[in-house]
Amino acid sequence: MEQLEVKKLRFSIIVEVDEDEYYIVSCPLFKGCHSYGETIEGALENIKEVIEMCLEEEDLDESLKFVGYREVEIEYAKATTDKSKIYSNSLNGWDLNL
Repeated sequence: MEQLEVKKLRFSIIVEVDEDEYYIVSCPLFKGCHSYGETIEGALENIKEVIEMCLEEEDLDESLKFVGYREVEIEYAKATTDKSKIYSNSLNGWDLNL
């Protein structure tokens, strides 16, 4: 008869809130390990099920540890085009080749 080894495992979870106010949860130790819920408790229950599925699909590399997250700051500038000007210029027969 086969014996099962039972372990209690702890996983770090990233929690975000989307524009619809749903809680989005992810376990960074597994690719594609995401879920959501209307409440934080519901989202955490859902991610537990997803983690169990991930564990069934692949072995856990216990040497991997989630360290945390860091924020980085960048300067970002996005060029904008004045579409009303292009439209009015195209009405005048100008070919702007944009």
